[in-house]
Amino acid sequence: MTAATTAISSNSLSNSPNHYQWCSQTSWRSISLPIPKPSCQNLTIAARNRSSSLIPRATGDSLPEPENGGSKKIKTKTKTTAGSTSSDEKSEVVSEVLTEKEQKQKQQRRLELEDVNPVGLGRRSRQLFDEVWRKFSGLGQISRTSLPDERDALDALLIREGPMCEFVIPGAQNTTVLVVGATSKIGRIVVRKLMLRGYTVKALVRKADEEVVEMLPRSVEIVIGDVGEPDSLRAAVQGCNKIIYCATARSTISGDLYRVDNRGVYNLTKAFQDYNNKLAQLRAGKSSKSKLTLAKFKNPESVNGWEVYKGTYFQDVVASKYDGGMDAKFEFTFTGDAVFSGYVFTRGGYVEMSTKLSLPLGCTLDRYEGLVLSVGGNGRAYILILEAGPSADTSQSKLYFARFNTKAGFCRVRVPFSSFRPVKPDDPPLDPFLVHTLTIRFEPRRQKAVEARPGDQKQDPRSFKLILEYIKALPAGQETDFILVSCTGSGIEPNRREQVLKAKRAGEDSLRRSGVGYTIIRPGPLKEEPGGQRALIFDQGNRISQGISCADVADICVKALHDSTARNKSFDVCYEYVADQGKELYELVAHLPDKANNYLTPALSALEKNT
Repeated sequence: MTAATTAISSNSLSNSPNHYQWCSQTSWRSISLPIPKPSCQNLTIAARNRSSSLIPRATGDSLPEPENGGSKKIKTKTKTTAGSTSSDEKSEVVSEVLTEKEQKQKQQRRLELEDVNPVGLGRRSRQLFDEVWRKFSGLGQISRTSLPDERDALDALLIREGPMCEFVIPGAQNTTVLVVGATSKIGRIVVRKLMLRGYTVKALVRKADEEVVEMLPRSVEIVIGDVGEPDSLRAAVQGCNKIIYCATARSTISGDLYRVDNRGVYNLTKAFQDYNNKLAQLRAGKSSKSKLTLAKFKNPESVNGWEVYKGTYFQDVVASKYDGGMDAKFEFTFTGDAVFSGYVFTRGGYVEMSTKLSLPLGCTLDRYEGLVLSVGGNGRAYILILEAGPSADTSQSKLYFARFNTKAGFCRVRVPFSSFRPVKPDDPPLDPFLVHTLTIRFEPRRQKAVEARPGDQKQDPRSFKLILEYIKALPAGQETDFILVSCTGSGIEPNRREQVLKAKRAGEDSLRRSGVGYTIIRPGPLKEEPGGQRALIFDQGNRISQGISCADVADICVKALHDSTARNKSFDVCYEYVADQGKELYELVAHLPDKANNYLTPALSALEKNT
C-alpha cells in the first residue's frame, strides 16, 4: 500500500490587498472561546480558522475625534447678572444634549465592534453558560430527568435561542453519541464540543462517584458500565447512533491492556451491532445498517448448492510429475458446523467451493460496500473470488479475486469490494451489480506458519480447515458509526511500547472486521494546550513522531461524525513540521478554511480506505 499523506495549512490571506489596508489602521490578536464548566473552570477552544481568528481591535487613531479640538467642555458667556440664570439653563440643556449624543456614539461604536469581534461572542456565551449553570445548581439534577418538556426548554436555552446557534450542526439534535472514556483528557473536550453543537451525549463511566460527576456537565446522561463486561454495555448503547471511544488502559499491565484496548473495543462493537440488529428486526429488516445475508450455515440443508472443485495452475504433464494428491469436502458435521476441509500436496494445485448467489427480489450488491464472513479454523489464508457478468451468458463473465487471512479460532473477516482485483489486468473494475457467483479457494502457496496452541501438534500448511457461520453483504453507509482514538506509539517508553501497540492494534483489527462503519485516529504524543494553533499532518504509514494537542484530536473526532471521507479510514495525525531535505513525508496542500472550518474533508480525501 502506498502511503498517502496530507497537511492542512490554516494560513490566512495575508497577501490580499484588504489585509494591508486593515493592518494600517488596526492591530490584530488571536482569541480563544472559553467554555465554562460547573466548577467555573474554563475549557479553551481555539479557533482553527486563522483568517477568522485575527480581528481588528480599536486604537486611538481609529476612533473619530469630536469637533472643537476634541474638547467636550461647554463654554458660556454672561454679560449681565440678570441674564446669568437663562444662560446657565441654556448651557445645561446643550451639555445634556451633547453628552447624550456622545453616549449614543460610544454605544454605537461598541455594538459595531462586538458584531464583528468574536470576543464579544465568547463573552456572551460565557455569560449565558454561567447563567445556565447557576439555574442548574438551584434545580438540582433536573437536566438528567426524563421529562421531555425540561429537555426541550434546556435545548432552546442553550442552542436555539442563544448566541451559540452558529455552532449547531444540522442533524445533531437527532443524534445521540456515546462517549467512552468521557473523563479522559480527550473525552472531556469531546463531550463539551458535542454539547456545544447540539448533540445528545451519553457518557460511559465505571463509577458515578462525586469526583466523576463533577468532571462532566450536568446535561450529560451518565451510564455506569465496564467495557470489559459485555452485559453492562447493553444499556449504554440503547438509543445511540454513534460511538466515540476515547478510553485507554490506565496501566501497561497486560491484563488492563487486553481488557480496555483490545477486548473492550470488541465488546462495544458487538453490543452496538446487536442493538442495530434488534432495531432492524423491529423495522422488518429495513434499517439502513442491516446486512444482507448471502449464506447462513445453521442446518444440513444450508450446504446444499455448494460444489467443491479441484484444479491446478500448471499443465497436466507438469502437474502429474509433481502430483502428491489433493482432496477437499464441504459438509455439515454432527457438532452443528459447516466445515470446508482437505489438503493439497500437488504442486500448483488448489481446491475451492463455489455457489450461485440467490438474492432477494429487488436486492443488488451495488447497494453494498463489501462482504463480511464469520469463520473459524486453523488460521489459513484463502482467496475469495467473485464472478461478474450477464447471468444469462456466463461466457462473458469476468473473475475478480481478493485474499483474506483467518485466525486460529473464530473471527470475522471484512472484504470490501474495492479490494477485489481482476484476474486479467485488462478487465474493467468490479461492478457489484453484475456479481452472480461466489467462490472460496485454498492453495498451499503463500501460507504463513500459525503459532500452535499449547498441547497442539504442528500442522502441515498444505492442509486446511475452514468453519463457516455466515456470509453477509455490508451496507454502503455514508457516515462513520464508530470512532476509535488509538495511538502511534510515539512518546511511550520503549520497554512498554510493544505490548501497548499490540493491544491497540488488536482492538483496531476487531473494529475493522466488525462490519461497522469506522474511523481510527492515531494521534502523536498528546499535549494539554489550546488547539487550532498549528497546521496538522494526516498520514498513513506509521512515520510521524510529533505531538498534537488534545483539543485538536477532539475536534477531529467531532468533525468525523458526519464526514463521508472519514468512513472506513485509519490515519495518523500530528502537528506540522519541517522534514529534512530529501526526506519529505507529505505534500503541503493549500486550503482556505470556510466558515465551518471544514479542514478534514480535503485532508482525508487523499488517504486510502479500508486501512
